[in-house]
Amino acid sequence: MNILLIEINPFAPTMTPISLGYIAAFLESKGFRTKILIVGQDTSLSRSGFHELITGFQPALVGLTAYQRTMLYVRGFANLIKSMNNNIKVAIGGPQATFMPSAAFKELSDIDYICRSSGELTLLKVAQAIKNRTPFSDLAGVSYKDPQGVVFDTSGIEDVTELDHYPSPYLNDIFDYSRMNEAIMLTSRGCPYHCIYCYTPHAFKHKITFHSVDRVMAEIKWVTKKGVNRLWFADPNISCKLNRLIEIFDSILTQGIEVKMWVQTRVDLVTPELMKMMKRAGVGVIAFGLESASERVLTRLGKKINTEQVAEAIRLAQAQDIEVELFTLFGLPYETFEDAVKTLEFVKKNNVKIMGNTNSQQMQIYFGTHLAGHYKDYHIRPLQNSRPAYMSIGSHYETETFGIDEVQKIKNMWRAHSLDGGKRIVS
Repeated sequence: MNILLIEINPFAPTMTPISLGYIAAFLESKGFRTKILIVGQDTSLSRSGFHELITGFQPALVGLTAYQRTMLYVRGFANLIKSMNNNIKVAIGGPQATFMPSAAFKELSDIDYICRSSGELTLLKVAQAIKNRTPFSDLAGVSYKDPQGVVFDTSGIEDVTELDHYPSPYLNDIFDYSRMNEAIMLTSRGCPYHCIYCYTPHAFKHKITFHSVDRVMAEIKWVTKKGVNRLWFADPNISCKLNRLIEIFDSILTQGIEVKMWVQTRVDLVTPELMKMMKRAGVGVIAFGLESASERVLTRLGKKINTEQVAEAIRLAQAQDIEVELFTLFGLPYETFEDAVKTLEFVKKNNVKIMGNTNSQQMQIYFGTHLAGHYKDYHIRPLQNSRPAYMSIGSHYETETFGIDEVQKIKNMWRAHSLDGGKRIVS
């Protein structure tokens, strides 16, 4: 049985589809044949070309990654797929799907499954049901709509405790290395913190699972052997286990592997010694989450850091000639326009280049975040009285202390100071 996995992101150049890579490697290890299609800013794809892909590959199941800003594209592709072959089952997964209300099925007429649990395990259940010709039996980790249009919510699936349980998309040659300039990699998944604006901790139940050091090193050696020497580590907090990260960097150094790395972590999870080792191992850019330079605002985000810690982490990185990126947000709860200006001034004062990820953006209120469930408690006012059930509030709001006009004003100020015109370019 064939399974097509699609990621749509017309807002950025095509990148390594690491999440779909994991799912593809896992499904192939269970006997399914997979293909990945990435539709990026630089992708040429016509309707006839897509039709040729569908008729040639003949997938029984298509999985689409769903994000807030790509939902209209997801709906369009699902409709197109069903128009070509109504027997193909369509599933959506990813950040927008995990906590999406099941009421969304009323407007997502071409979607059969909304995936709620781990992509690998959930799609395996769906694929096995379709293969057994009982597509709506023995399911878990999904909400689904049966042929009569009745919606069901199944029980969740507990994810694995050891990340090595999942086959490597790199070691199993899921990707085309000839078109890969940078490899996106994971040494861990999840986050144990409680930031009120963030989806990740809730999606992973405030837990982290890790790959073994041996697995991480095997992947690094494999991709460099394939000619890819730029690595982007997508771990939310790569230094969460300090000794483990030091072991990885030490292995890179002792084995003489030459790579350039982008990493991200919390400012309270770095030390002078770690920063020195990062530089020696090949880290060229490190990203930290600041969010706001107003202590009054920052203390209410559940992040449990302060601006002094951020400034010290920046200093440690810059002392080793490691470039710093800062993730910042405006439109935060309790934030005023003056607070937002403080954040911009903090970035400039600490000599962080305003480009790439350092370009600030308005906070997004996504399904699954603490804010999404309690936005009224934080005096957040959605700008729309109604919206499709598959869409969260996103950026369409103002707060009691930050109006929509001020949102536009601070956005323009950041753009005026940006070195790349406000583009978000990772690494």
